[in-house]
Amino acid sequence: MDSCISAIGIANPDNRIAQDDIYHFMVNAFGLDATNAARLKSIYDHSGIDYRYSVIPDFGSNDPSQYTFFEQTANLEPFPDTQKRLRFYQKEAISIAVNAVKNCLQGFEEGTLQQITHLITISCTGMHAPGIDIELVEQLQLNRDTERTCINFMGCYGAINGLKVADYICRAEPNAKVLIVSVELCTLHFQKENTLDNWVANSLFSDGAAAVLVENTANRLGKGTHLLLKNFYTEFVTEARDDMGWYVGNTGFEMKLTSRVSKQIKKHIKALSTRFLQKVKLDAGQITAYAVHPGGRKILEAVEQALELPEESNAFAYQTLQEYGNMSSATILFVLQKMLAAQNLQGQKIMSFAFGPGLTVEGMILEMH
Repeated sequence: MDSCISAIGIANPDNRIAQDDIYHFMVNAFGLDATNAARLKSIYDHSGIDYRYSVIPDFGSNDPSQYTFFEQTANLEPFPDTQKRLRFYQKEAISIAVNAVKNCLQGFEEGTLQQITHLITISCTGMHAPGIDIELVEQLQLNRDTERTCINFMGCYGAINGLKVADYICRAEPNAKVLIVSVELCTLHFQKENTLDNWVANSLFSDGAAAVLVENTANRLGKGTHLLLKNFYTEFVTEARDDMGWYVGNTGFEMKLTSRVSKQIKKHIKALSTRFLQKVKLDAGQITAYAVHPGGRKILEAVEQALELPEESNAFAYQTLQEYGNMSSATILFVLQKMLAAQNLQGQKIMSFAFGPGLTVEGMILEMH
C-alpha cells in the first residue's frame, strides 16, 4: 500500500511585515546612497513578495531606538553574534512548531497525538540539544518512546527528505503514524555585509513552520482529501556547487546565493525531470500539476521556461511566495497545504521540486485523492 500525506498545518510568527517596510530597514542597515537604494528597490519590486514573517519585529521599523533584537544604533553594531541568534532560535522556534502541529491535527479525534509513532524534525536555521524534537514530545505530550529523526542543515529541500523518510517508515510499518515538523527562522541570520548576494538573500527569506501527518493508506486516521507519496528522486549539479551555500559564521549562518542559481536550474531541470520520469516509467503528459519550491520568482520562471509550462501551473507556489516569502524547507509544505485546501485537484499527478546547496534538486511525484 502507498503512504500518504493526510494533513498539513502551517504557522508563522506574529510579526507580519510588508516587503516595502523591510526594504526601508535594509536601506538604513546597509547605509545605501540614493543610487544603490534605487538598485535595491528594483530587487524588492520584482521579488513577487508582498509580506514576510519574522520573529524579529525590528525589520518593520525605521527607528533604531525601537529595536529589540538588534543594537539601537544606526549601523546595528555591535552586530549580533551566532550565540545570540541561536539562543533566540531556541527560545522562539518551539512555539511556532507547536502551533503548526495543532493546526495540522485540527479536526482529528482526541488522542491522535498519542498515536504518533515517529517524529521527524527539519531545520537548517538553528539547532540545540536536547533539541526541538524532545521539546515537541514534551509539549505535545507524545509518547516518550516516539522514535525521533532530525534532518538539519539541508536547506530548502530538507522537507522532501523528511517526506521520503516518512514514506519509507510507513511502507515498512503499516501502522506507523509519522509527524513531520519543519521550522525555519531564516530572518535570524540577516547579514549586513554590503554585497549583491546579501541584497538578494535578504529580499527573500522569511520565518515559518509546517507540520505534516504521514501514514499508510491502509490505516488512515485522516478521512478527507490526501496526497499519495508515489516517487522520489534526487540529483545534484556539480558545476553549480559554488552557486549556493549555507555556512556557519561568527554572526550567524551565512547564505551564499548567486544570480547564477536560476540560470543553472533553467539549464538542467529539463534533463533532470526527464531522467526522473524515465526512472518511474511516466511521461510528461501524465503530470497534470506542479508544486515547485518558490525559492524566488526567478527560480519559478526558470522552471516554467525550461519545462515549457504556463505560469498558472505554478499558481500555488506564486501565492505562497507572495504571501510568505521563502521560508526555506517549510515553504514547499506551504505550497502543498494550499493544494490540499483547494479541493479541485482530485486524481491529478503532481510533480514537485525543491532546490538547495549542492546544487541539489530533490523531486517527488504525488497524487491527489
